[in-house]
Amino acid sequence: MRIRIRFSEGPRVERRQGKNRHVAAGAGALLSPAAVMAAVLGVWRIGSDVGLAGAFAISDGFFSHWQVWLALAALLQLLAVVLNRYGSRRHN
Repeated sequence: MRIRIRFSEGPRVERRQGKNRHVAAGAGALLSPAAVMAAVLGVWRIGSDVGLAGAFAISDGFFSHWQVWLALAALLQLLAVVLNRYGSRRHN
């Protein structure tokens, strides 16, 4: 005995570009403060090395170097700019 189950057609998948522009704009807005925080940690590490600031919270390891924090800040800001441009672009 065979039983056939027929499903009705659901909503069609949209094939237009830029469906997630609002997500990109939101992520870009959140990445800018993260870039500022990473830059502050880099400046704090430089100040700690020079003797102008207190001891840095991370004393050893990969994240104990100021170059890592400033490179991370630049990368996060670049990603934020790219996502904000994509998110604010008008779609047809």
